[in-house]
Amino acid sequence: MPESRSAALPAIPPVLAEVVRSGFVEGRHRGSLVLLDADGAVELALGDVTSPVFPRSSNKPMQAAGVLRAGLDLAGERLALAAASHSGESFHRDLVQKMLDEHGLDASLLQCPPDLPLDAEERETYLASGAVRSRVTMNCSGKHTAMLAVSALRDWPLQTYLAADHPLQQLIHRVVEEAAGEKVAAVGTDGCGAPLMAISLTGLARAYRTFVRADPGTAERRVADAMRAHPEYVAGTRRPDTWLMREVPGALSKMGAEAVQAVALPDGRALAFKVEDGGGRALGPVLGRALELMGVDSPVVERIGRAPLEGGGRVVGEVRAAF
Repeated sequence: MPESRSAALPAIPPVLAEVVRSGFVEGRHRGSLVLLDADGAVELALGDVTSPVFPRSSNKPMQAAGVLRAGLDLAGERLALAAASHSGESFHRDLVQKMLDEHGLDASLLQCPPDLPLDAEERETYLASGAVRSRVTMNCSGKHTAMLAVSALRDWPLQTYLAADHPLQQLIHRVVEEAAGEKVAAVGTDGCGAPLMAISLTGLARAYRTFVRADPGTAERRVADAMRAHPEYVAGTRRPDTWLMREVPGALSKMGAEAVQAVALPDGRALAFKVEDGGGRALGPVLGRALELMGVDSPVVERIGRAPLEGGGRVVGEVRAAF
């Protein structure tokens, strides 16, 4: 007999977060989440944590490590910015421009799209000043600047630095596979135009564990150390990644578009999750609850997990974790 239609349907992901307004559950965000213990074994798996996903900007530490392996000597704030989804604050924009100048590059060579600051408050200030969308302001401009700089250093083509078959992108492909401990399942195009490698959530958590456990001086450890030392350059002054890396010693944290998040702690515990519908409002509550389950004891966990809903200018509900 032919397989029934219902048997062929994929499993429905579990509810990770609920939207509660005036005591009434008005919506739900489903997704998948994995927690690894200090030895790297799966401690908790919710939903499908073995099928490939696009980690989006959670792949940026691996991309930055590829730039280092290719020979570009970055450190400190510059290396953190190379792994960033920055908020477009003035100190981000200034350092991107400085890095371009240091390597004799013009902003017109950047192939990320022109954009406004990612941070809402900064966006208002930026627009009020009369500024317009620019490539330097785009949240991935630090990564693109680093990719351009190492391509110039190695005499690799600048016009095609985002092509999947470019030597730099091929190297990054290998870095992703090595860190995740699995083959890249697919290659797409990220929002900034860069090649995007698909791996599983378990592989993503494993990659972050690889970075925090890597030997000092390796490309992976250098990226992890720079991000943890300068988290405001990885994200911004009003972003959960910054709060977590500032308040929890040794934590490595990076969000990605479509509600992806990866975190590793210095003892090797790690997590990764994706909210199925890409709902960013669920990111904080899910992350906060996952950190609680990992045993992270810090006031920042509650701050990250807080997602109030307003009605008539006052709080009438919240987005809350459901696991």
